[in-house]
Amino acid sequence: MQAKPGVLPECPCAATVETVGEWWSILILRDAMQGFTRFDQFQRSLGIAPNMLARRLKHLSASGIFERRLYSARPARYEYVLTEKGRDFFPVIAAMVAWGNRHFASEGASLLLADQASGSVLDPILVDSVSLQPIDADTAMAVAGPQASPQMRERLAAVAALRLISSPNP
Repeated sequence: MQAKPGVLPECPCAATVETVGEWWSILILRDAMQGFTRFDQFQRSLGIAPNMLARRLKHLSASGIFERRLYSARPARYEYVLTEKGRDFFPVIAAMVAWGNRHFASEGASLLLADQASGSVLDPILVDSVSLQPIDADTAMAVAGPQASPQMRERLAAVAALRLISSPNP
């Protein structure tokens, strides 16, 4: 995968897609969140071609998502252990499960998330860590961060102008 020119390299969405946006990567991460660490476990679960799995694991390891650890010297066998960066991806997986259940499980969910201690079913939502208020498309907007380039600031100003134009007048 190759980064695109312009403001995309500094956009956190673009950087995330560049790192994990390929669909096999998301499924590998889903399985890793459930405890899979070994090549054969991923391959069996996903039915992915070995060369494709090897490429994805190499990319995810190079990106700091996995740490590749030798677990058998003869023959050489490695496991892929989630790093802190990799574990930090869990809320994205949880949001995808919730969104998928909401929009694609008309007959009922086949996979739910549950609290490990109580077994109670969880309904993930994104909340602000300070106010604990839900964050959604109606309550949040993108603004320039302290390291935003002039091009990013220009893009966000254009987005803000569109928001003003499309918002209903009081």
